[in-house]
Amino acid sequence: MPATRPRLPGSKARNRAVPARHASEMMGPPDAGEWRRALRNEWFLVAGLVSSLIFLAFQDYLFAGLANPLWLGGLLLWLFVVVLGSALRIAHHAEIISEWLGEPYGTLVLTLSITSVEAMSITAVMLHGADNPTLVRDTLYSVVMIVLGGMIGTSLLLGAIRHREQHYNLQGANAYFGVIVPLAVFSLVMPDFTTATRGPTLSQLQQILLGGMASGLYLAFLLLQTGRHHGYFVLPDEPTDSDRAKRITRARALPSVLLLFAYMIPVILLVEHLARPIDYMTETLEAPAAIGGVIMAILVATPEATGAVRAALHNRLQHSINVSLGSALSTIGLTVPIMLAVAWITGHNLILGLQHAELMLLVLTLTVSLITFTSGRTNVLQGAVHVLLFVSFLVFVFQD
Repeated sequence: MPATRPRLPGSKARNRAVPARHASEMMGPPDAGEWRRALRNEWFLVAGLVSSLIFLAFQDYLFAGLANPLWLGGLLLWLFVVVLGSALRIAHHAEIISEWLGEPYGTLVLTLSITSVEAMSITAVMLHGADNPTLVRDTLYSVVMIVLGGMIGTSLLLGAIRHREQHYNLQGANAYFGVIVPLAVFSLVMPDFTTATRGPTLSQLQQILLGGMASGLYLAFLLLQTGRHHGYFVLPDEPTDSDRAKRITRARALPSVLLLFAYMIPVILLVEHLARPIDYMTETLEAPAAIGGVIMAILVATPEATGAVRAALHNRLQHSINVSLGSALSTIGLTVPIMLAVAWITGHNLILGLQHAELMLLVLTLTVSLITFTSGRTNVLQGAVHVLLFVSFLVFVFQD
């Protein structure tokens, strides 16, 4: 008589229940409870939509008193908070989608969502008021410094304080910098050394070369990241996707997809109004010209910075690096071609080359970043150096 395998008590019931529950979570439509949980904390969407209606209906009255410093500051703060809050919510829902999709596709969703906010913001400010030829340059420079200085530095510093030493996939970091460095140099340094045009600008042919190079390299990077070398951007022993993705079902991810696009509405409607007080400060009050680029960069970098720092604190440094370096890469690889196309269509002149202290600080930051990401592990000292570079960036913005 053949031997039979002993059956554990209750094993049959468990074997039937687990696949059924898994199938209902992953394939079934979101139920009413999921929708209620998703919408319960979305009060900021109402605030954003109401603010959009107010500015659309009363914009002439609201912007009539910009000469009053208190009124100017209040309007700027109102618009900045609403746009930034909407961008944060976009990043929040993009993170939920990213956890559902897993790496590296999830990080791609997050970076593309924030890059779209950046492109809309820069376009709105650039097309409003007087010609601002340095806005794109100042925004690109500010994003690179905020990401490689502030975002990377804070993540490494706080992560090392809590976990002493953290690890990441060195091949992935090298892949990022293999694209970031040449694109940053061609965009922000090379215009200082060309002679085809006067000043730190590029000729039309050189702009076409830069736009094609940026978009082409970014596309090649995406093929590498999502194709046969996607393992460069994950760390097998990091407590990330395998455990976390099980908690993110399609029923929870679908509301986040819809809410991500819903939060785009106040950003699209309000970012043009945000351009008016920024232009007033730079054109009438003669504030530093780079202030517009810094404000745009803060709007772009803050949502991803919060996620990157939070991931490092939870010992998910690989995800933190993917978000941070992906933000810098998407800013150069996507924003540069878009802004070059917008400037060409609208006839705006673009000054891309950095000058004086900013140029040296960019080169120093790129060099230090290459040194930092050479060992596959990080410590407190590396984080402190990057934070110091970020502080130096803030000082030189207001005093060159």
